[in-house]
Amino acid sequence: MKTLYVNKIKTLDKGTDVEIWGWISTFTKHKELYFVKVEDSTGSIDVVLQLSTLNFKIKRDQSVHIFGKVGLDKNENVVVDADSIELVGDVNVDLSPSARSDIDVFAERNANNVVLNKHLYIRNKKFCAVLKARDLVIEAVRAWFKTNGYTDVTAPILTPILLYDKSTGIPVKIKNQDAFLTQCVGFYLESAVHSLEKVYNIGPSFRGAESISKRHLMEYWHIKSETAFCSFDEYFDVVEDLVSFATKYVKEHGGPELAKDIGTEFCDDGMKAPFPRITYTKAIELLNENGINLAYGKSLNDISEKFLSDYFGGPIWITHKPKCIEGFPYREIEKGSDLTMTADLIASHGLGEILGIAEKITNIDEIKERLLEKGKSYDEYKWFCDLREYGTVPHCGLGMGLERLIRWMFKMNHVKDVIPFPRRINKVIYP
Repeated sequence: MKTLYVNKIKTLDKGTDVEIWGWISTFTKHKELYFVKVEDSTGSIDVVLQLSTLNFKIKRDQSVHIFGKVGLDKNENVVVDADSIELVGDVNVDLSPSARSDIDVFAERNANNVVLNKHLYIRNKKFCAVLKARDLVIEAVRAWFKTNGYTDVTAPILTPILLYDKSTGIPVKIKNQDAFLTQCVGFYLESAVHSLEKVYNIGPSFRGAESISKRHLMEYWHIKSETAFCSFDEYFDVVEDLVSFATKYVKEHGGPELAKDIGTEFCDDGMKAPFPRITYTKAIELLNENGINLAYGKSLNDISEKFLSDYFGGPIWITHKPKCIEGFPYREIEKGSDLTMTADLIASHGLGEILGIAEKITNIDEIKERLLEKGKSYDEYKWFCDLREYGTVPHCGLGMGLERLIRWMFKMNHVKDVIPFPRRINKVIYP
C-alpha cells in the first residue's frame, strides 16, 4: 500500500531514501539522463533518471514505481535522484493531447474531445482541482448543517410523484409500476421535518427539461433542507447564514488556491449577506424600464438575472413570484393572491439563480386547490396531503444546486465542468 506522497517527499531532508508511486506527466532527455515530472494526487516532483535504469519506452501518463533519494537541483528545488524505475501501467490508448498535459480542459474548442474521454481527462490537474473544490464545498455545507442542528435524512431516488410537470420528469417502470427519478426530495424531507424539525439532504436530482443553458444538467446534485416552526421572513436569515458560512469556510480552507489551480479566481460574494431584495413584480418593472422586455408571469432569463445582479452590485433576492411559475406546495402571500411566499437568490457575475426558498402550505384545502390548478390528482398525492392533516406545523424549505454553488464560488463557465461525469439533455450518456 502506498504511504508516501509527493507533498510529503518535498519536506524530507536531502539524502533520504524514498519510494514514489505515480504517473509521468512530462519528460525530457539530455545525454544519458531523463528528467521526468511525476505526479500523484498531492502534486508533482521532478525525478532524475539514468538512461541505464530504463527497460521500457517512456511515455506520458504511464504509471511508475520509483526508488531513489531526495536531492536538490541548482535552484535548491527538491528533486528525486532515481536508483530504479518500474513500469506499473503502460499507455496503449491513443489520446491527444495527453490527459496530464497543460490542455485547457474547459475551453470550448476542446469540449467534445474532453467530454467523450472524461474517464481519462479526469486525471488532468485542472479537473483534479475541481474535484477537490467540489469536495470542499460539500464539506462546508455539511459543516453548517451540523453546526446548526440539522439531521441528514436520506431520501429515495425513485418516486411516484413529481414537484413539476411530468414533461420534465424522467420516467422509469418498476415491475409494471410507473415511477420517476426524483426531481427533488422535498416531499420526503417535509415528512421528516415533522419528526426531526431540522433536516437536510445532499443528493442527485433529475430533470428532463429542454435547456442548453450553462447552469442546467439533466442529472445534478441538490442541497435540500426543511425547517419546522419557521416563517418565510425568518428563513432569509437562515439561508444567508448558510451561504455566508459555506463561502467563508471554503475560502479559509484552500478555495483561492484551488481556484488558481483551476485557472480562475475565487469569488467570496457569498459573504456579503444580507443580500438586497426586490419583488418579482418590481424586478419586471425595472427590467422593462431598462429595455429588457420580459412579460409578467415569465421566469427570469439569463440576461435579466445578469442585469439585476449587476444593477444591485452583487447577489440579490427576487421575492414573491407568481403562482404560474412556481410549484404547487408554496403559500400565497394572502388568500386569493397570485403571489407566493417564494424567493430565488441570484448570484453575481451573471451566473444566475443558485437557490430557491419557500414557505409551504399547511392548510389541506389550499393544497387541494393548488393541485387542481396545476392539473394534478389528489389521489396521486394523497400521502403528501396526509402531512397536512396529521399535526402539521409551519415550515420552510430550501433547494440549492450544488453545481451552481461551486460554479459561483470558483467562477466557472458551465456547470458541466464542476461535476465528474456530466449528464445533459439531448447528449449521449457516455461514459
